[in-house]
Amino acid sequence: MYSEALKGLRISLDRAAAWLAPLGLRLFLAWEFFESGWEKWQGENWFADIQAAFPFPFNHLPASWNWELSMWAELLCAVALLIGLGTRFSALVLMVVTVVATAAVHWPADWSTLSELAQGYAITNKGHGNFKLPLIYLVALLPLVLQGAGKLSVDALLKTGLHRPGRT
Repeated sequence: MYSEALKGLRISLDRAAAWLAPLGLRLFLAWEFFESGWEKWQGENWFADIQAAFPFPFNHLPASWNWELSMWAELLCAVALLIGLGTRFSALVLMVVTVVATAAVHWPADWSTLSELAQGYAITNKGHGNFKLPLIYLVALLPLVLQGAGKLSVDALLKTGLHRPGRT
């Protein structure tokens, strides 16, 4: 009896997972990236101060372009994640934005041992970097890149609409 209840619970959780797990990631990430893009929309460009720290090819673009690229990527891809449209592409774009931000802002400037690097696994920068939050974003974006938006998304609606029986 106990194992049957556990089996039923597992089956129910498995069914809900395809709907809710990607939705939870999409909502969390959409909020975080939209908030960051909105701050850029309302703020002043400070990328000129860190332009040299950007990885290739972004270090060869003008700071104003990088500001616009990151702002629009964060705003548009956040909305796309929210509704689940072009989710894999949007998540991949946001991963690139996050890697660039990590390299330019969050990675420790100097470290020579793994224990020194590990000190940068923090939310606030106390002289050792602060790459914990960007790493969380990268890990949360990865399932969306690999598995897509899930069943509660525009992507799923488009997929089922395109694969309806009787359609060519």
